[in-house]
Amino acid sequence: MANEALHPTAPLCLHLVSAFLAMEPTDSLITLARKCGGGVITERVQIFIWENCISKYATRGYAPYLKKFLKRLITEVESNNGVVLDELYEKYAYYITSLKDDNMVKRNSRVCKCISFLFPDGCSEAPSCPSVVKLMVPLQCSLNILEGDTGCAIWPSSLLLSEFVLSFPEVFSNKSCFEVGSGVGLVGICLAHIKASKAILSDGDLSSLDNLKNNLELNQLNITSDMLERSTQVQTLVKCIYLPWESASESELQDLKPDIILGADVIYDPACLPHLIRLLTIILRKKPFSHQGKVNSNGQSNAATGAPYAISSFLESETTPVAYIASVIRNMDTFSYFLKLADQANLHVLDITDTVKPVNMLPYMQSYDRTSVRLFSLSYNCLS
Repeated sequence: MANEALHPTAPLCLHLVSAFLAMEPTDSLITLARKCGGGVITERVQIFIWENCISKYATRGYAPYLKKFLKRLITEVESNNGVVLDELYEKYAYYITSLKDDNMVKRNSRVCKCISFLFPDGCSEAPSCPSVVKLMVPLQCSLNILEGDTGCAIWPSSLLLSEFVLSFPEVFSNKSCFEVGSGVGLVGICLAHIKASKAILSDGDLSSLDNLKNNLELNQLNITSDMLERSTQVQTLVKCIYLPWESASESELQDLKPDIILGADVIYDPACLPHLIRLLTIILRKKPFSHQGKVNSNGQSNAATGAPYAISSFLESETTPVAYIASVIRNMDTFSYFLKLADQANLHVLDITDTVKPVNMLPYMQSYDRTSVRLFSLSYNCLS
């Protein structure tokens, strides 16, 4: 890369800009910057960073993060006896004089991160996937996930579930989808991108729901009454609903009538699991439906990415609703309790993590450990 032109579309440069917009740890940015310079952050790399990251997004970026990155970048260049770009010094000096360290992060403060899903070659071959190289999803997120604002954070499970949706668009396109615990709305936005017929997003926390609606607007999903539809694409309807699991009525859940249920990191609190299982059981045991799009009989992928369609083995025979849940198993006792409740409710839980392999569309995101996330399918066992 050292002798190649530094262009925003070049893979390493694209990774660097994507990591910057996603507010990846500064050490990750420095590692990517070194790769762009062939092992060292050259003046050309500094100019690229200034023009495509700092200067371009300074007014929209989170100032404390920019300050931290600039400090780390300047230290890296100086430690290698390099010449630091004047513009970088000046911007860092501005942040030092205008910001106070102890008052940067206010309680419940939010930042806007941009998650860029990078599609491999061949994406445009699938009719349900628009001809794009990447999908950029701006999301307003919380900085205080350890202080109870968990519904406004981007979790690894939501990243994997989003990659799952984007890797296998034919599974979700023209389907009615319902997500429990939608959080920042990343999965729902991906469902709209691959043209699901409907995406019903829900959350039981009013603050998270307000943030979810804001994120839908950030992604050009405009509110019309209680429904939302993409301003440039009317095929996908997205609905936001307030849905506490413990108080959702059976009739309310039956009226949703989704083909597919999705959930990311919803297996975490033992006290909530009976309510979650009740919700899933009511929806999953509804009458069979007919799939509008099947996978190829030879087991090959209809996915835009060309990934192996291992999921076909059980999708081809599915005629009832199915749920896909991505979760990091943090406590084995909690997960065992979930499995016990599911079994009592005649729900069949299948770990498909090693069978279904979503394409890695976030190669620049070193903070995302996809190996920590398990992916499960759930269906109602009518024969029990």
